[in-house]
Amino acid sequence: MSALDPSSYTDTQEALARCRRYRKDHGLYGVVDSTMGRIMLEVGAVGAVTMPTDLGRRVRDHLLAQGRCGPVIAHPRSGRWTFLTGPTDDSYLDSALFSDLFRDCAAVALPGSHIVLPSPSDEHSGYRAWIHPPEGDFRPELAEVVAATRECRPVSG
Repeated sequence: MSALDPSSYTDTQEALARCRRYRKDHGLYGVVDSTMGRIMLEVGAVGAVTMPTDLGRRVRDHLLAQGRCGPVIAHPRSGRWTFLTGPTDDSYLDSALFSDLFRDCAAVALPGSHIVLPSPSDEHSGYRAWIHPPEGDFRPELAEVVAATRECRPVSG
């Protein structure tokens, strides 16, 4: 998609409309990268935990059973899911937690990094989509998602 490509304008306009809805309805204050038509959200007021799809399914089911599942984004091409959480905290500084999650190929997003929220062009291309779309502005606490990730990890044997 280039600046001269008419689809670029349409993708950007659709992304802007979606971004406004994310802000108004879900408290997800992203910005549109007009060169790619992507909606970028800075980690900080919203945290994130990313993990492989199989572990993500177990974590989602665990959180759903407790009525605590928030927004979950699928990245089909990389086989990963991202769980959006309440504000990030200092847990990313905990080397034991980092090592523990790393064993399962999971990670807490660093403050200041960016998450790409599903946009119309992403959904059409299969890059990312909502597994569990946002409901209002609810997001579980970061600690809840980390605890569920640890509890749902595969049993090593």
